[in-house]
Amino acid sequence: MSKHILITGGTKGIGRAIIERFAHEGFDVSTCARSESDLQELSDFFTQQYPNQKIMAIKADLSKKEDVLAFSQKVKSGMGNPDVLVNNTGVFLPGSIHSEPEGNLELMIQTNLYSAYYLTRAFTPEMIENRAGYIFSIGSIAGLTAYANGGSYAISKWAMLGFTKCLRQELKEYGIRVTSVLPGATLTASWAGVDIPEERFMKSSDVAESVWAAYNLSPNSVVEEIVIRPQLGDL
Repeated sequence: MSKHILITGGTKGIGRAIIERFAHEGFDVSTCARSESDLQELSDFFTQQYPNQKIMAIKADLSKKEDVLAFSQKVKSGMGNPDVLVNNTGVFLPGSIHSEPEGNLELMIQTNLYSAYYLTRAFTPEMIENRAGYIFSIGSIAGLTAYANGGSYAISKWAMLGFTKCLRQELKEYGIRVTSVLPGATLTASWAGVDIPEERFMKSSDVAESVWAAYNLSPNSVVEEIVIRPQLGDL
């Protein structure tokens, strides 16, 4: 029986790279995004490359609690509880705490933190019952280090790191492993249009390889935090 990985925000960037890495190893996939066309492109690619595996790609805006809950129910009904849950959905809006547009903090907390909170709560009861499962939280080095012009984003990522640390302590006795992934500047759509050489960025595939490597440790061990930075330093 195939294993099942759920990755939010899976049509682009790090989420897409993780899907492709785990699909290559035989996993069925469930994911979501806000763009119907991006989801269709992913589904077409997946079914062509992995015709014997299943994918469920659902349109959802995870900044909205009702969409998170509806998405989790559709996954449970269609694919069952995931063996691996990757909380990857995120949004970045630049700005300083004292001057950013009203609503920046609320949107990024709802998208970057609350989506992970509600989705994790939807699937952990069965993981606890089965005494198995792996949860990855895709955070950011902005959750470790303060950066100018990244106020509310950094707040949401610091909170995400705290959320994941708490999960680790709560779930370890049930055999559920929990890892925070904290990437630096990765070449994704978030950096589109910037005048920075491509070689200054990390590759999404490198983040995916790190997630796969952590997953493959024996049940006796867990990587609690994966911090990955560009070789030449932060941007």
